[in-house]
Formats: sequence, structure tokens, C-alpha cells
Amino acid sequence: MVRRARRINRELAEIYPYAHPELDFRNPFELLVATVLSAQTTDLRVNQTTPALFAAYPTPEDMAAAVPEELEEIIRPTGFFRAKARSLMGLSQALRDNFGGEVPGRIEDLVTLPGVGRKTANVVLGNAFGVPGITVDTHFGRLVRRWKWTEQEDPEKVEAEICAIFPKSEWTMLSHRVVFHGRRICHARKPACGACPIAPLCPAYGEGETDPEKARKLLKYEKGGQPGQRLNPPPDYPGLPAPPLGGGPEGLPGAGPQ
Repeated sequence: MVRRARRINRELAEIYPYAHPELDFRNPFELLVATVLSAQTTDLRVNQTTPALFAAYPTPEDMAAAVPEELEEIIRPTGFFRAKARSLMGLSQALRDNFGGEVPGRIEDLVTLPGVGRKTANVVLGNAFGVPGITVDTHFGRLVRRWKWTEQEDPEKVEAEICAIFPKSEWTMLSHRVVFHGRRICHARKPACGACPIAPLCPAYGEGETDPEKARKLLKYEKGGQPGQRLNPPPDYPGLPAPPLGGGPEGLPGAGPQ
């Protein structure tokens, strides 16, 4: 299993050399806020919402002092906006009062913030601070169970078991690659098995559409000839791989179906 898992990771690295966080952000605070907003919605919807949000509240101090109803109205398109507004104001107040207005770079501190669990903390650490971490979102959990890397359902137990399979240096990029594959090819209800480059390695091959032509029609984002979720990719953010030649998800407006 470990050999197969590491082989799948190597294959995914060739398929998605440009894998990256699909949330737009310019600093750790923006990534933290965007990740909290991304619960139960698409990254594209968050990327459409955050420009106005950060124009109104560029710092934790600004967001901590927001009028709740005004903040709620801005983030309404992301869903669950009242609960998310409470989390955003709470974490902003905690950053202001406990961390000098700066996002901390330790998981022990991040998970003390309202609305921030290990998944969100690992996203921020891996992509804003360069601290390796496994991000167990719904896509990641689904695929690693489908590939028989783990049978765990609890995200923290999934994280622990996957961390044991791979060297620490791979954790952050592995998370991106698996999520990219889950969003583009290995979907929850109708995985595109017949168009999947890692099908020969997959113990769950056949759960989805195996006819190559039919499977190709299920592909999403750049694999399906459609733009990705990012609206404003940073041109030279540290550690961000170059986009694919000939165009890919980077910098294109709109997106395919989620």
C-alpha cells in the first residue's frame, strides 16, 4: 500500500505540476479568512467575494471592529454568512488582542482562533508560512479512503495516518495534488475512471464511468477545457509553481461546474 501510495503521489506530481491553493490571497490574514469562508462553498465563490471584503476590512483590527450586519452582507454569497461573520470577527479580535494583529505561524496558536480547526490551520501554515501539513478536506478524505490509504473517517486520524506514509517535505504539495485530482477527475458521485491517468494504480477503478469518451465529458476545470477557480493568482508567490503552458486554471475568469 505504501509503495502504491507513493507511486500515485509521483504520478499526480506529473499530472498537476502547477497544483496550488485555489483561494486568492496576498498575505496570511487573507488566506486565513478565505479558508474560513470556503466551508460549504466553492473556492470560486470565495474568490468572487473577498476583493470587496478585504477592501472594506484589510486588517484584523478593521475586521474586529466591523458592524456585524455589514460584514454579513458582504460575505452572504458564501453561505452560512451569520456563523462565518461571527468566526471572522472572533478570530480578528483574537489576532488583535492576543497576537499583535499578526497571524501566528504555529498550529497550536492557530487552532485557538474562533472558527479555525486543524484543516484551516494546515492550509495557512503550508501556503503562507511554508510549514508542511496535510489538509484533510472532503476531497482529500474521500480520495485517500477510495485509494485504501486509510479507513479512518475522523480528519485528525486521517491526517495522522497519511503523514506516516509520506515524508514531511511532501505533505503540503500532496494535499494540493489530491484535492486537484478530486475536483477535476475523481469526483464523489461520478468519478471519470475511463479518463483517469492513475487508473492502473487505483484499487477503486470501475466505481465510476469507464468508457473513455463518456468519462472525458465528466472532466472539470482545465482537464475539461474550462477555466479554474482562481481569479487573481499571485505572479510570484513563494513556492507557487508556474502554470501549465498553453493556459490552465491560472488567472482565468469563471469556472466549470463544481
